[in-house]
Amino acid sequence: MAVVLTEKAGQVVRTILEKKGKPNAALRLFIVAGGCSGFQYGLGITEKVNDDDLMFESEGVRILVDPISAPFVDGSVIDYEDDDLIGGGFRVDNPNAISTCECGHSFRAPGGPEGTPCCGMK
Repeated sequence: MAVVLTEKAGQVVRTILEKKGKPNAALRLFIVAGGCSGFQYGLGITEKVNDDDLMFESEGVRILVDPISAPFVDGSVIDYEDDDLIGGGFRVDNPNAISTCECGHSFRAPGGPEGTPCCGMK
């Protein structure tokens, strides 16, 4: 089980942590039911580590994943893309996704709920 950041994503997260004055905080990756594909990704900054969290370190950033989200995001790579048209943002390259919406913010996984495609499926 692992979740990693690209070099660019690591730079962006470290900058965010520094600006917030929370250099020891962690990045939390989680999923929730919803989105146009069935699951939606969530990312947040947290200083709270739960006893059952899985913890990884990548690019100098601690990454936390709860045990319910873990099997759905195992092996994922979090990247940051600069895009002048839509402002850029984080993207999750998830090897467990059997389909994703074109916006990249939601995905479908085996055993997960089905969403209602709204922006096209890949």
